Amino acid sequence: MQQVVHIFSKELKDYFISPIAYIVISVFLLVTGWLFFTTFFLYNQADLRNFFNLLPITFAFVIPAVTMRLFSEEFNVGSYEILLTLPVTFRDIIIGKFLAGVVFIAAILIPTLSYPIFIAFLGQLDWGPVIGGYAGALLLGAAFSAIGLFASALTRNQIIAFIVGLVICFSLTVIDKMLFFFPERLLGVIGYIGADFHFQNISKGIIDSRDILYFLSIIFIGLYCTHIAVQEKK
Repeated sequence: MQQVVHIFSKELKDYFISPIAYIVISVFLLVTGWLFFTTFFLYNQADLRNFFNLLPITFAFVIPAVTMRLFSEEFNVGSYEILLTLPVTFRDIIIGKFLAGVVFIAAILIPTLSYPIFIAFLGQLDWGPVIGGYAGALLLGAAFSAIGLFASALTRNQIIAFIVGLVICFSLTVIDKMLFFFPERLLGVIGYIGADFHFQNISKGIIDSRDILYFLSIIFIGLYCTHIAVQEKK
């Protein structure tokens, strides 16, 4: 665990000294804030439903941008070979980088807590769906971070890593909206694969073990595939 903590603290520090991280945070807050408040006053409802409805699509673009450098940069500058000479395992490296990505996503979400506080002053806000929404956002962010980490482990080119991560995350987000393309006997399976379906359940304040298991499964698959990818690079 000591090595995991060391790698985690190094990667998290690298996030906050990188100008790209602040650009991503600024774009995320501007886009979500603008999209949310432009519709908030139209519906005149004291809730965060619109914000959470937009979050999976926004995360599908933002999180691959956040995670694209985690392994690609190491491969590109040659520091990955140096890292392997240290007394660390592949598991230590992967978990440390993954946790750094998840904590950074949580840091991105912290400024958005001003949205429910602002709404609470304007009307009677139901805090149950708000708490569920942020819990779902962390699970969704962790799942997409695992996918982004896998994409970054495939290539030394950060742009390619971003595109691969974006395609996978975006596909998981919209696949349950495209059920009319699939045979009827597969609709149940395809619907279950959709990340947005599970996220929306949690964001309504409905805590179902199947939704939590879905996100934990995506995280496990993403990290396991990352482990295989980095082993091949060795």
